[in-house]
Amino acid sequence: MSASVRWGLIGCGDIAAKRVAPALRDSPGSTLTAVARSRAELAAEFAQRHGARRWYADWREVLSDRDIDAVYLATPVRLHAEQAVAAAEAGKHVLCEKPMALDVAGCERMVSAARHHGVKLGVAYYRHHYPAVARLRQMIASGEIGGPVLVQVQAFERFDPPPGHPRAWLLKKSESGGGPMMDFGCHRIEVLLDLLGPVVEIRGTPTNVRFRDREVEDTCVAHLRFRSGAEAVLAVTHAAQESRDALQLFATAGSAHVDVLNQGTLRIVTADGVREERHPPHANLHQPLVEDFVAAVRDGRPPTVTGEIGLEVSRVLAAIYSG
Repeated sequence: MSASVRWGLIGCGDIAAKRVAPALRDSPGSTLTAVARSRAELAAEFAQRHGARRWYADWREVLSDRDIDAVYLATPVRLHAEQAVAAAEAGKHVLCEKPMALDVAGCERMVSAARHHGVKLGVAYYRHHYPAVARLRQMIASGEIGGPVLVQVQAFERFDPPPGHPRAWLLKKSESGGGPMMDFGCHRIEVLLDLLGPVVEIRGTPTNVRFRDREVEDTCVAHLRFRSGAEAVLAVTHAAQESRDALQLFATAGSAHVDVLNQGTLRIVTADGVREERHPPHANLHQPLVEDFVAAVRDGRPPTVTGEIGLEVSRVLAAIYSG
């Protein structure tokens, strides 16, 4: 392999332009070599804007490019399993956008293909790399606030795209797999698994409160019980006017409150009083994820957020949607 991990970016939507391409281009030991988009003229413009030397209209051409070491899949969820398996068969490492696939079976195929062909497989649950989440992890491990009892997570994003909107595919179940729980609830599930460990009981109530004619839910509340005995309630919605990105962790000797997870300010309550800590994320939320994956390829270790973690998140999602 070359001195730098050479990337092919498959999918060039808004998040790819805002965060993924810059992370692939700017991370140490990382080079954005090629991009793929179904419209060639847009692929060419995207490549030129982000410094990639090549562009393709067919994503399969990225996999046959011998100068590509790894691919980042930033495509609709329905394509992830097919593209990841094909990439593994071509000997390319794979970093895949979340959620990992439409269903558990797709995730299992991806994990199996990566193992069989000896390539790395990671999933873009970038909140795992947030300093605020690392601080919560540390407080739990050290016993600073005691043992976790209850975690409450709220993720509200008003979303009502008009027909023809670039992200309207998220409302088509065959392409997205589900509504807000599938789209951004999955991020919070990964955080909960990271902090609290294995889940032993899952209940979910996907419903449509406001947008009743949608194929996917606009609101969902999930109740998770963990092997440790801790409980978590995760609420997501597209229907509320107010945006929320909050996490509250109540434990036996204190609590930790994050009003906006994407900002990283923690309010910590213990017997000694109340204090505030600031743990902001990287300016490009995707860059620590990409840097970790590049290091995993270079060092011959698994990425921090593996395909197995993505698979477990999807198992929890499947249980939530089954009720």
